[in-house]
Amino acid sequence: MLIIPDEKIIELLSYSSLIEALSAIFKSDFTMPVRHHHFYKTEEGEENTLILMPVWNNEYMGMKQVTVAPANAKANMPSIFAQYILSNSKTGQPLAMMNATELTARRTACTSALAASFLCREDAENLLIVGGGKVAQHLVHAHLEIRNFKKASVWMRNQEKLEEFVSSLKEQGIPAESVSNLEESAREADLISCATLSPTPVIMGEWIKPGTHLDMIGSHKPTTRETDDDAIRKSSIFVDSREGALHETGELAIPIAEGIISEKDVKADIVELVKGIHPGRTSPEEITLFKSAGLAVEDLAAALLVYKGFKKA
Repeated sequence: MLIIPDEKIIELLSYSSLIEALSAIFKSDFTMPVRHHHFYKTEEGEENTLILMPVWNNEYMGMKQVTVAPANAKANMPSIFAQYILSNSKTGQPLAMMNATELTARRTACTSALAASFLCREDAENLLIVGGGKVAQHLVHAHLEIRNFKKASVWMRNQEKLEEFVSSLKEQGIPAESVSNLEESAREADLISCATLSPTPVIMGEWIKPGTHLDMIGSHKPTTRETDDDAIRKSSIFVDSREGALHETGELAIPIAEGIISEKDVKADIVELVKGIHPGRTSPEEITLFKSAGLAVEDLAAALLVYKGFKKA
């Protein structure tokens, strides 16, 4: 079994190639059982999440184990740790093992970009990234693969981390700026990509102008959400999967429970977008919202890209 180092994962997962690989795998045949969520408390009373995500096709089987520990941020540690095992689905033989933290962050950002290629206006100019975690750090690069944004604004609570990240983007030639007034920036944005662990909304519907695309990533529990009922009401809603996004995330589960929307209000999932079953955005004034819960098949696409590239090297 190959043990693939982190530096190779970064090298082999370019944003453009991963977006292409995700599009291809969504069009293919695969089996993806509902993932397992387990919640447990630490001695300090903090609630952590253990997630097990299996998927397979005729050739390969993948399994990711994820732990989400929000309190890690207080110790300047990543909130998410993950491991991935890739196996031969016919024999069960393990083929490769890799750290899935980078894999997860990149595939999440690239899935959002793939969805945005159908849902974000082609003339979009202003990108707003909300959040300072691992996923948020990849979102600027991923979204720039699908639209020519003139400005990338970034908001996060940690000011030192914010300035460091924006400086890094500028060094790479990206027109980035740090922002302190989230409402003001949201009102100007054409695409708002939100990846936080906030338990309550940070983006309000009254801030959203017509034609905006909302990319909601961070909420991963039925009790947490990043945007409010007003935004949900005025948006055309799209998801990565109905099974995950509608029941596992408070972004949609809470408004459904309160009668704000119903499950029928979801226009399409990402497979239906990629296969052309639904066209995505239908007018320049439409407000679109993509809710990502994260899919095991996305990890498989990324892991195969790494595995095959590593074997060729």
